[in-house]
Amino acid sequence: MKARRFFGLLAVTVIGAILAVILYARLFQPEPTVVEVPVENKIRYVNLPGNTGGEVMDFTQAVAQSIDAVVHVKTKEFREYAVNPLYEFFFGDQPTGEPPPLLGFGSGVIFSDKGYIVTNNHVIKGSDEIVVVLNDKREFDAELIGADPTTDIALLKVEAKDISHLNFGDSDALQLGEWVLAIGNPYNLTSTVTAGIVSAKARNINILRTQEFSIESFIQTDAAVNPGNSGGALINTRGELVGINTAIASRTGAFTGYSFAVPVSIVEKVVNDLIEFGAVQRAILGVVIQDVTAELAEEKNFDEIKGVFVNGVRPDGAAKKAGIKEEDVIISIDDTPVNSAAELQEQISKFRPGEKVKVMIRRDGKLKQFDVVLRNLEGNTEIVKRDDLLDVLGASFEAVSDRDKRSLGIRNGVRVKSVKPGKFMKVGIKEGFVLTFVNKKPVNSVKDIADILKKSEGGVIIEGVDRNGSRSYYAFGM
Repeated sequence: MKARRFFGLLAVTVIGAILAVILYARLFQPEPTVVEVPVENKIRYVNLPGNTGGEVMDFTQAVAQSIDAVVHVKTKEFREYAVNPLYEFFFGDQPTGEPPPLLGFGSGVIFSDKGYIVTNNHVIKGSDEIVVVLNDKREFDAELIGADPTTDIALLKVEAKDISHLNFGDSDALQLGEWVLAIGNPYNLTSTVTAGIVSAKARNINILRTQEFSIESFIQTDAAVNPGNSGGALINTRGELVGINTAIASRTGAFTGYSFAVPVSIVEKVVNDLIEFGAVQRAILGVVIQDVTAELAEEKNFDEIKGVFVNGVRPDGAAKKAGIKEEDVIISIDDTPVNSAAELQEQISKFRPGEKVKVMIRRDGKLKQFDVVLRNLEGNTEIVKRDDLLDVLGASFEAVSDRDKRSLGIRNGVRVKSVKPGKFMKVGIKEGFVLTFVNKKPVNSVKDIADILKKSEGGVIIEGVDRNGSRSYYAFGM
């Protein structure tokens, strides 16, 4: 009985305590204070620059001042039916007449009111006709001024008035994460604009590895680029040209996330050389280089994983003469830091033979600076003009008599009279060799050779016969 009274009293006490707490909370707890957050502080666009004031980025002005300077490049390559004896043996006469031309398309950028247009070399390579279509649908036949396969850049010119053009920006100033726009003609869809950010700089993707002394230091972006965008503009948000769209990383042939552009720091140098000299002035430092990796730094006991390692020095090169040695680490070129082979190549590509650059190196843990006078591919500091191309070959020529042509079994050709240091000597062409074709085009005179070389795109293929009539082929870069 006493236990029942005890538990009853306990239950009443507990229930009373709960009711007291609820009553206190309802009657005596003060109302919470509500602080209104200003609207402008509620939203932040984390991917926009701080100077936008939190407003959504607007690209319309940059596109409006740029799109008329981006052109559609159309090409034609005429072919001939190749003679195939097996076809004739089994099926009779081969088709006659001209096969349909190979059609190509791409993009280009007008950068001068004089009608100069920059595009990719692979857009116009091998073409016999080039037509440029402006954004206002006017069409012009384009002249190929020159090309540089080592950077995949080509220069065209049209005779047109009232044309828009883009100004060169500063590709070195681009920052990772910065907005950029790609303008071009993918799949022949004219005046297409896509946006993205700079994903990486100084990217080497080995697409030009077949070209000797090739330079790859691409701007990598995630702006959508597809076939037909090649040669088009990569611009910053101020509407300045910062790159020429060139390639995509794809397993399907279409855009899958990354695109690559030649930085305008390289483009501007190449087109200016082609305009002024008719040939690209390639400056060479004269070193064999590789990136400094963690493994290399540990092996060589470096304090930092920075710079570019000098793996070798050319005996007659500019670096050797200035005092740079094997196993030095190049830190900067003209006060611009370099941390990869691609970055070093990009910086050197801005200069011409004969120009002096400051090269900062680390040797035995100490920094040293060298003034290096850059040289050309021939090992000297001279500027090579298109008019001097025959001198670059290092050969003199003479006519081939009709009698010699008959004995050699040829219809045309020019004989090498003498050879001195130059392209011919390097590839092994000797006196008495008869050139019959240059870049698959027949030659009958020195003028023919010069005319073909003026229109060459960098690589030169020589076909001919030796004194004994044996046919030979040689190839080299210009």
